[in-house]
Amino acid sequence: MRGLLLTRRQKRASWPGYMALRANTVKDARLKRFYDNSQLTPDTPISEAPLVAMDMETTGLDASRHGIVSVGLIPFNLKRIRLAEKRYWVVRPRRELLRESVVFHHITHSEIASAPDLDDILDELLACLAGRIAVVHFRHIERPFLDHALRERTKESLMFPMIDTMQLEARLHRRRRRIWVKRLLGLRPTSIRLQASRERYHLPAYQSHHALSDALATAELLQAQIANRFRPETPIGRLWS
Repeated sequence: MRGLLLTRRQKRASWPGYMALRANTVKDARLKRFYDNSQLTPDTPISEAPLVAMDMETTGLDASRHGIVSVGLIPFNLKRIRLAEKRYWVVRPRRELLRESVVFHHITHSEIASAPDLDDILDELLACLAGRIAVVHFRHIERPFLDHALRERTKESLMFPMIDTMQLEARLHRRRRRIWVKRLLGLRPTSIRLQASRERYHLPAYQSHHALSDALATAELLQAQIANRFRPETPIGRLWS
């Protein structure tokens, strides 16, 4: 019960302690290296934080029933997106590739037949994430899917702080009073999907449902959000979840 009584600020501040604890308790060497390299504190200004945009395509939306089919990563900061350091993997899920999901991500059975298992790229994937803050659009995909995949392969969980650009949009456009007023007036709530959010900052349209292009779109969106709604000295503890 005590954990349920923590304030949102306390939960955000608790990430460093959690990461340090995991570094001392995990058994998998790859996970230990990852947690050992997580040194950022909640008061680190966002302008000084090394960031990495991450996106995944999956066979569905339920981490317990579906699997990861691709991962895209792009390191960046508020001034520069490091496209030369981008990483992209197609991986073979341990769940059936559903016909419905192929329509979205266009990754076919023949592509995944020769693709590596996530476990085969895990060392490289974690090395790209280590010491950086992951930036995603809707963490309720990336976080549970990665955690479930690691539990299957290592019997250990993988949890770490993320900055969720969808959540940052929700703070502005999905406040309860604002939604209630719109419904009263017969208006639809403001969309906080990736492309709709980018349009509000006059960012161009990119191909959707590709892990690499969505990672790039997410990196640019965070840069625009900070430039328009926050300050470079905003502590990451106010942004991560």
